[in-house]
Amino acid sequence: MATGFKQLPNTRYQLERIAVMGAGAVGCYYGFMLARAGHDVVLIGRPQHVDAIMSYGLRLEAQTFDERVRVSASTEVSVAQRAQLVLFCVKSNDTESGAAAIKPHLAPDAVVLSLQNGVENADRLRAMLPQEVIAAAVYVGVEMVGPGHVRHHGRGELVIERSKASADVARALIAAGVSTDVSDNVRGVLWAKLITNCAYNALSAITQLPYGRLAQGEGMTVVLRNLVDECVAVAKADGVSLRGDVDAAVRKIAETAAGQYSSTAQDLARGKRSEIDHLNGFVVRRGEGLGVATPANRLLQVIVKLIESKAADSSLPLENVA
Repeated sequence: MATGFKQLPNTRYQLERIAVMGAGAVGCYYGFMLARAGHDVVLIGRPQHVDAIMSYGLRLEAQTFDERVRVSASTEVSVAQRAQLVLFCVKSNDTESGAAAIKPHLAPDAVVLSLQNGVENADRLRAMLPQEVIAAAVYVGVEMVGPGHVRHHGRGELVIERSKASADVARALIAAGVSTDVSDNVRGVLWAKLITNCAYNALSAITQLPYGRLAQGEGMTVVLRNLVDECVAVAKADGVSLRGDVDAAVRKIAETAAGQYSSTAQDLARGKRSEIDHLNGFVVRRGEGLGVATPANRLLQVIVKLIESKAADSSLPLENVA
């Protein structure tokens, strides 16, 4: 059972207002942590979540606590108008439409922090918004298990791009209990995370298996090796300086997130469009442009797209969709 509402302490790094654009699992997790630390947070999300949050508060079921916090929520983008910081958490497919919706309501000095999958979303936002945009790599295992109810499976750290506002944003996040690093090579960090996503996300979606079980499959070592090799080849051709040991990171995720299903798996299980075009599909597109072959990534992209098209066919019962 969830505990009562958390008493919110004052913090040194209080921001006037923080808006979460696209308050799904990721947005609600970080919105919760900031609200729990005493920040004025407003969540912009779907009606079922907004109704539950306004009635009962936002619940986070974490590994070490289970609490609710009182936080504002709305389906209207206009509530972002006084926000100094916007956590931009919409799906990669909706980056442009989300930016167009929020643009008229952003304060001139607002900062937009992109907490999205993929490596190109911050650039897509900069093409549409005059405000400062900060790219971030997000490492968190979360899912929405009910209206206004987030379950945290592990991790939660952020690596954000160095910019004029990054130090203040990082201090506020750290004070809220979110481990945050500021990096001069966030592009390399995002690519390293993309490679891990390309290794597991589509395969978890196609098989509907969690990472740990997936990695134990016969022949998986070779399959993962092929996927990673293709991604690294594209990254190098693109002039990316990859951060850390990518091979070790890919192996480790099967241990640290053994029970986690990918976001792509969750999307397909619910008959929703996934972000595959911005994960394996992005590697395929960049590979084509740079003359690097990516057959393993292309195969996974095609299979996921086929499953999506099956789900989109209203003549097919949803329960038959993987």
